[in-house]
Amino acid sequence: METTKVIEEDVVIVGAGIAGLCTALGLHRLGVRSLVLECSYSLRVTGFGLAIWENAWKALDAVGVGDILRHKHIHLYGNVATSLIKGQQIATTSFRDKEKLELRCVRRKLLLEALASELPSGTIRYLSKVVAVEVSGFSKVLHLHDGTTIKTKVLIGCDGVNSVVAKWLGFKEATYTGRYAIRGCAELENHHNFEPVLMHFFGKGFRAGVVPCDEKIVHWFFTWTPTIQDKELIENPAKLKEYVLSKLEKMPSDVRYFIEKTELDAFQSTPLRYRHPWELIMGNISKDNVCVVGDALHPMTPDLGQGGCCALEDGVVLARCLAEAFSYKPMEEDEQFKRIEEELKKYANERRWRCIDLIATSYIVGFIQQGDSKLVTFLRDKILGPLLAGQLLKKTSFNCGKLNSP
Repeated sequence: METTKVIEEDVVIVGAGIAGLCTALGLHRLGVRSLVLECSYSLRVTGFGLAIWENAWKALDAVGVGDILRHKHIHLYGNVATSLIKGQQIATTSFRDKEKLELRCVRRKLLLEALASELPSGTIRYLSKVVAVEVSGFSKVLHLHDGTTIKTKVLIGCDGVNSVVAKWLGFKEATYTGRYAIRGCAELENHHNFEPVLMHFFGKGFRAGVVPCDEKIVHWFFTWTPTIQDKELIENPAKLKEYVLSKLEKMPSDVRYFIEKTELDAFQSTPLRYRHPWELIMGNISKDNVCVVGDALHPMTPDLGQGGCCALEDGVVLARCLAEAFSYKPMEEDEQFKRIEEELKKYANERRWRCIDLIATSYIVGFIQQGDSKLVTFLRDKILGPLLAGQLLKKTSFNCGKLNSP
């Protein structure tokens, strides 16, 4: 009988998304090899723009790709919030007097490609879907869909909101908020001449945003709580586009233009989910030699624009901790396991309250911004506008540190 060959690795990362690639690159910079398992046949570059704030640029600089991306995206200098109910601006924030504040809308495709291009050849193994995780002594054994078996000293789950690794750690499925997000991207032949600011628009039961990525590409989003009838639109891009434009009929025509110019195949609709903050208080972010990162750890609503930023922070912190665990050689297997376990706990403790803060704040801000009751919309438009805008900035000052120092 033929014996199945077992592949042995020091570190296995499940998922080649933002969190997985950032973690792998951070480890590579510190001399630790990892294997990234990706279930798709290539990088999952679907999706459009991501708000990359100051805290995330610090993480990108730490892994050495910040300048690669800066040169391809516009530096944004302000945030403008407008009530479509009142027909006037309710908050305006300029970033020009804040020297260290950096915000750019980065194309997801370019972000993933920048991270992946810096990794050694063979780091990413495509068409590798994990179907089961087993314990074997001090190691974890992964069984893949194609029959491959991989034995690893460290298992890192970066496999998104439906994470197999998070489930193994005991986390429940992320909770559906009842809200959906529609995202789109308009690519023009000529310069769009759009002002380099992030523009938010609030209506009754919905919110929208429009932001330039570079000189020719503009990203936009629309979030709302669909009724049963509205959900029929989700599978029909033409009707979905018509619905969004009808809701945004009071939006300035020069801004609305970019949604009108968006091709139907550039529409993407997704349900918004989040993890209850108390799950991170009581649950296992790490256990033995296993941990989770990115959306596998902290799925959150997009209302602060911090989901991807937080994933980049995770990657830098985890790479720094794990490199410390592998810095002492040679070691007996039990000694190394203990050191890995300690460093993963250190990572978990460092990230726990940061993630809880972002999840909770994003949820509350989204509830207010997308309010449909008269009281909530009155408070938002009359009183809370500047406060909500301030929350966007307050969370961006976090510094995850460099790779070679705490």
